[in-house]
Amino acid sequence: MHPEMILKKLQILNYKNIREATLELSPKINCFIGPNGVGKTNFLDAIYYLSFCRSASNPIDSQVIRHNEPFCMLEGEYDDGSAPMTVSAGLKRGVKKHFKRNKKEYKRLSEHIGLIPLVIVSPADTLLIEGGSEERRKFMDMVIAQYDRPYMDHLNRYNTALAQRNSLLRQASASMGATAPGTPATTYDPSLMQILEEQMATEGEALYRRRLAFVEELTPIFQQYYQQISQDHEQVELHYVSHCQRGTLLEVIQRDRIKDCAVGYSLHGVHRDDLEFTLNGHLMRREGSQGQNKTYVIALKLAQFDFLKRTASQTTPLLLLDDIFDKLDATRVEQIVRLVSDNSFGQIFITDTNREHLDQILQTSTLDYKIYHVDNGETSC
Repeated sequence: MHPEMILKKLQILNYKNIREATLELSPKINCFIGPNGVGKTNFLDAIYYLSFCRSASNPIDSQVIRHNEPFCMLEGEYDDGSAPMTVSAGLKRGVKKHFKRNKKEYKRLSEHIGLIPLVIVSPADTLLIEGGSEERRKFMDMVIAQYDRPYMDHLNRYNTALAQRNSLLRQASASMGATAPGTPATTYDPSLMQILEEQMATEGEALYRRRLAFVEELTPIFQQYYQQISQDHEQVELHYVSHCQRGTLLEVIQRDRIKDCAVGYSLHGVHRDDLEFTLNGHLMRREGSQGQNKTYVIALKLAQFDFLKRTASQTTPLLLLDDIFDKLDATRVEQIVRLVSDNSFGQIFITDTNREHLDQILQTSTLDYKIYHVDNGETSC
């Protein structure tokens, strides 16, 4: 039995449309009900912020502060069965944010990632299917970073070397464009280029190995959840695609250096990796209906939850379900209800406009729960 990460108390001040809130939470199921646009999702986003040091929906910190207010604060009291822990975040316009654990400020925010494992399922997840490869790389990176501490260091070093190489390539590209025909172009420093490419290759191959191992382990768990929700109606696969599969990464990066100089950026490397989603052997983004797309990302996120539960400090993560029943037929809703009513999911936070879905979950479960009615950023039990 894994220890469960439990958020016992949440305090919010001036976060998005929430002026002030103090919630004593159920250790099992917490439901936020209300029509669209009243701020239900903002409560889940505040919980997400305390895990990842940023909003799930808006990367710009100043924009999560309530309109016409100078600052916002979040504080969560947690317990994983071993020791209570308080995490707090303070944001002030124009000032660097402060993040503290048990009143001690972090020197680097990356030290906090993974401490409170969390999985969120939200309408924005359809971007994993409809968006570009960057969305799917971000998904892989966010999951792996929660259980593999060195991963973010590899990623940061790779991105630094990539940015510096791109800077050299832009200089070379500008020189080529500005040089009159027949005149030798100003070139980059070849020794510096070599160093940056070697660093990209070293860090990139470390990232590739971790991403490949993650996808191979995640795929069967994902398929199992998809089959359960869809009642075996479709076959799904995940395929990891990387330039590392074309040979030694250093050689792959250097192979098209002239072309890179012409365009002014790096065409090859793990920053171009992708995770292909297929349905019955075809790419999901071309084949999937709205209901199938929704089923796909819910199964993917539940697999992520299962994966983190076994790898991230052996702690059961928090599960945030934001408006997950929309666009699903009754059969799929019933299967998801059955899944999340199971005790294996730990503490769950659910938003919905429809009280019937939540009643279904609560009726089929013996778990403790609390229901919050939300109206314009304010809650009532």
